[in-house]
Amino acid sequence: MNGLMMDQPLLISSQLEFASRFHSHVEVVTRTVEGPIVRTTWGTVAQRVRRLANALVGMGVKPGDRLATLAWNTQRHLELYFAVSGIGAVLHTINPRLPPDQLAFIVNHAGDSMLFFDTTFLPLAKHLASVPTPLQHFIALTDDAHMPENSGLPNLRAYELLLPHQPDTFEWPKLDENSASSLCYTSGTVGLPKGVLYSHRSTVLHSFAISMVDALAISAQDVTLPVVPMFHVNAWGVPYAAAMVGSKLVLPGAGMDGNSLLELIENEKVTSALGVPTVWLGLLAAAKTAGRKMSSLRQVVIGGSACPPSMITAFQEEHGAKVLHAWGMTEMSPLGTACRLLPKHANATAEEKLSVQMKQGRPIFGVDLRLVDDSGSVVPHDGTTSGHLQTRGLWIASGYFKSDDRTQHQDGWFYTGDIATIDGDGYMQITDRSKDVIKSGGEWISSIDLEHTAMLHPAVAQAAAIGVAHERWGERPLLVVVKQKDQEITKEALKEFLEAKLVKWWMPDAIEFVDALPIGPTGKILKRSLREKFAGYKL
Repeated sequence: MNGLMMDQPLLISSQLEFASRFHSHVEVVTRTVEGPIVRTTWGTVAQRVRRLANALVGMGVKPGDRLATLAWNTQRHLELYFAVSGIGAVLHTINPRLPPDQLAFIVNHAGDSMLFFDTTFLPLAKHLASVPTPLQHFIALTDDAHMPENSGLPNLRAYELLLPHQPDTFEWPKLDENSASSLCYTSGTVGLPKGVLYSHRSTVLHSFAISMVDALAISAQDVTLPVVPMFHVNAWGVPYAAAMVGSKLVLPGAGMDGNSLLELIENEKVTSALGVPTVWLGLLAAAKTAGRKMSSLRQVVIGGSACPPSMITAFQEEHGAKVLHAWGMTEMSPLGTACRLLPKHANATAEEKLSVQMKQGRPIFGVDLRLVDDSGSVVPHDGTTSGHLQTRGLWIASGYFKSDDRTQHQDGWFYTGDIATIDGDGYMQITDRSKDVIKSGGEWISSIDLEHTAMLHPAVAQAAAIGVAHERWGERPLLVVVKQKDQEITKEALKEFLEAKLVKWWMPDAIEFVDALPIGPTGKILKRSLREKFAGYKL
């Protein structure tokens, strides 16, 4: 017997129309690539999205066509999020930080027919026009007055000239909710990037999930600032959720530096900000230099890589903002876990709470996790036994675009490539990437734990631990450290600090100071580059 409920498909266009009808006067604020701050509303955004949808259909865009973007977090990029998917086409957000050869590869692999780009990325657009690709149209995300001159790009148009003569009404097609909506490629740190093809259904379900109080808690009460780029895993799904709940949305454009973000947070009274640790390092430094407290901030969501304990302490004690540690992957849309404290932690000490917040958190509804050993057998969730982390759920990729590669899937579970523990309360903690774990004498040493411990020292800004060859033990840890500005520490002093906190056999055999660590296109430390730099290192 079936229930007597209406059957309405889960579609991204419905999120926009909800924002238009019930949150039409809520602001969307953008720091533009051209410079000025532009203020509009969800109602006006929806009108422009409908005009854009009419323009795209008029240009011959058909369901299933892939349309690419090279763009910052702006209103125009937001409009593309809804218009492209809404008409049944597929939005392909390209990470401009990828090497040029990888950019060309993914454009060809995706089969993109159009490229929408911010003028910042004109050199990349010109590169893509100079090599064989299926691109037929280039649209600069600007107005006629700011169009690049003598670009040499074929069929180049100004975005703003697409809209004026189009009607602001559009009959959104009733798509199958399993239709593809957007396409993101992995960062390609190992091998070529792989395409993850999201659906309307998975995107809307993910929007519901991240809006839950025990997840990212996005709501109409918030002023939300996604610093995570819109070209990286759809800005963690925040633009879709913000429309669905009617949150004021603040988009930072290309201004991802600490001073620019500090200005936006103060002027717009941002309550919830989301980004990776490398971005927050710059923001905290800017606030400290300016002597300012970000009093409006209620929550800072930190994901992408492990969060240093000093960062949690700085946000919570100096700015009064709760830190939410989160974890996910491109293949997971991306959110998998969020680290909210439980009622049992109400009377815990500050140190005990911090030890929980350092974990990646508990699964949100719609995501399941398990650990397996090298043979594929499930290991206990006791908080101490490590295993290969696997996941499955409502918005997790079942495979890669145009690929038959199923090596990361087993019995309906996806191999994340992480080594982790899960405790009895469901708190998951990444102890390493499978490829980064240090194997010494047959035992695993967590590079992440080494890094976290080193960053407890006030003179350490960043740390990365890698394994280097050892004649007896196979591998031993090398700790690579970036010092805090205007602070000094010797190798001997740092070693003494670590000795008081680590078991003896986990101690790094050597410490090296560097000016900066190599950072990848998604803000993560590139361990592979460090291993190449220190190849042949003699302990």
